[in-house]
Amino acid sequence: MSKLPLNSLAFALLNAARINAAVFAGQSLADGLLARVDAVARPAVQDIVYGSLRQYGRGDFFLSRLLSKPLAEAEVHALLLVAIYRLETWPDAAHTVVDQAVAAAGELAEGRFRALVNGVLRNFLRQQGELNAALASDELAASQHPAWWLAALQAAYPQDWQAIVAAGNAAPPMALRVNLRRCSQDQYQERLSAENIAASPVGEAGLMLDKPLPVDRLPGFAAGLVSVQDPGAQRAADLLAPLPGSRVLDACAAPGGKTAHLLERAELDLIALDLKPSRCRRIEENLARLGLHAGIKAADCAKLSTWWDGRPFDAVLADVPCTASGVVRRNPDAKWLRRAEDIASFAATQARILDALWQVVRPGGKLLYVTCSVFPAENGQQIGHFLERQPDAVRCHEEQLLPTAEHDGFFYCLLEKRD
Repeated sequence: MSKLPLNSLAFALLNAARINAAVFAGQSLADGLLARVDAVARPAVQDIVYGSLRQYGRGDFFLSRLLSKPLAEAEVHALLLVAIYRLETWPDAAHTVVDQAVAAAGELAEGRFRALVNGVLRNFLRQQGELNAALASDELAASQHPAWWLAALQAAYPQDWQAIVAAGNAAPPMALRVNLRRCSQDQYQERLSAENIAASPVGEAGLMLDKPLPVDRLPGFAAGLVSVQDPGAQRAADLLAPLPGSRVLDACAAPGGKTAHLLERAELDLIALDLKPSRCRRIEENLARLGLHAGIKAADCAKLSTWWDGRPFDAVLADVPCTASGVVRRNPDAKWLRRAEDIASFAATQARILDALWQVVRPGGKLLYVTCSVFPAENGQQIGHFLERQPDAVRCHEEQLLPTAEHDGFFYCLLEKRD
């Protein structure tokens, strides 16, 4: 048990360091690492974790010049990274940050690295100008992305890779999707305005907040008036657009945002699948909050014999597993957990899912293929191979959304099965 006060910066730095060390050891933030932190400290810890992971390449570059040799103690190394991140974001509180980082170091490795942490951070402050100049001249370090990832972006998007990198390193925007069954877009914007929350309309049901805020500050959130969903993700329901009464499948549905959006648009006979029961419970919780209903099953969507009753679907949403390279600012651990060979692995899984789900689409029905990736092997190239395998498939619409200040990165391809 830590002796540090829960509301102290030292406690936040210590826990952020432990979480980041777990990420560097191969765990994902999706494994619930933040949920283990006391609720009082969790917002501060989360801010440091996400920010420092987005800027990991930057901090690691600085430490390579500040340390005479790599640190074997992973949590101490991670503490230096999170402390440097906090020094850069709180320059007016440098003395406090250093002091609190040293206090945090007292709880790691029996306190043997307090002096090292103090010295490294003070050297960072003294050499900050030189270090920033060196960083600016190193393209890889300045990109804050792994070398293979940067090379893949440069090859695929020679004109846009720098903008994609910049978006991936920035904090994400916060957008809402209004539940049009309960409230109009204009009505909800008025409710936000009454609470002095500035927002701009996006699409037919979206609102982009000027500043992110906790969901408990959103009027009517608990009552199901609104959900948090990126405008890029909201494209899915708009593109598939099943007619009222349609039989619809959301094949990889958790946490249920796209499922809910489909049901908010029209009355549907909808089945939502996901691989894990725990993820299915998240779908149930989200739909319950919104007052919506769907058949929810825990199943591998590619193993039809385990869930399909043989009745074809009018519309299928296939939001398939992917590298998440288009939403890396929301999943900053992905940059450091993924490996180059993972692209081919995901592509093989996507192909298996596509071929299986195509069997459940009725003639004349549609399938919307979705990834939150920007890598062509998961997107346009994947669809090209699929069309070669399935002569009854017609590509109706295809778009690649690159991450910007307004939305995350997504790929969409709407396919129709010939009668």
